[in-house]
Amino acid sequence: MVTNGWTRRDFLRRSAVVGAGAVGGPALLSACQETGGGGDTLATAKESGSISVGIANEQPYGFATAEGTTTGESPEVAKAVFKALGIKDMQAQVVPFDQLIPGLNAGNFDVVSAGMFITPERCKQASFSIPDYVAPTALLVRKGNPKNLTNFEDVAKNNAKLAVLSAAVEKGYAEAAGVGGGQITTLDTQDNMLRAVADGRVDCAALTDISLKWLVKQNPGQPVEVSESFTPKDESGEDVVSAGGFVFRDADNSLREAFDGELRKLHESGDWLNIVKEFGFSEANLPPKDVTTQQLCQG
Repeated sequence: MVTNGWTRRDFLRRSAVVGAGAVGGPALLSACQETGGGGDTLATAKESGSISVGIANEQPYGFATAEGTTTGESPEVAKAVFKALGIKDMQAQVVPFDQLIPGLNAGNFDVVSAGMFITPERCKQASFSIPDYVAPTALLVRKGNPKNLTNFEDVAKNNAKLAVLSAAVEKGYAEAAGVGGGQITTLDTQDNMLRAVADGRVDCAALTDISLKWLVKQNPGQPVEVSESFTPKDESGEDVVSAGGFVFRDADNSLREAFDGELRKLHESGDWLNIVKEFGFSEANLPPKDVTTQQLCQG
């Protein structure tokens, strides 16, 4: 299941071009095409009826199907928001996760739509929407969880080997819990994380519980399971609120503010839940009203 299901998608990622036009079928976006950075991005998108987003093929947040269609929690929510803004066509470009913000700021696409967590470090590089969702962390372990790993503290205490996704927040969470650098392996795709655990090269892999449950569901028969979810802690021992959002260039305030307004309406109307439930999200993933982007950016 891993080989057949992910090779096609990895091919799409290497080609770095996918499309998901809402009108007239799929639309392609060149990997080196510049889309913004000068002028009013919102006005340009409304005039053309089209906008571009960056995704990283992290299921179920934002990914390309074998047929080349862009889907996932974040792109589907974005499509609904853009439609409300009068922008009917959304093109998507697949890039490595650690190239999403650099690609955004280089003008390769207009918005990052990849379920990216809002963190102080990332807020220094670009501007985030209001929180779109919250999600706890979990560990992918071998069947039976032979080392009884339930959180990062267990990983540190047992000197276990941990895999994390490149540029994702889990590495920082692990280090804050005392996991040593020599215990951590950074990998570039979810597929490689799954293989590393299944093959015994690492003892566990860390991502959101939503991502890991989806990964296991898509790869039945693999000798792995997902731990109970947990809330990681920062260096001071405080619980970390893990909330994801959409990312904009700092100059695109009008686009971000308009997007926030429509995203808030989706949350409040219940339409958001109808959009995201097929990707494993539930009402529990709605951001609490007291969790704000300003708070998350300050840390």
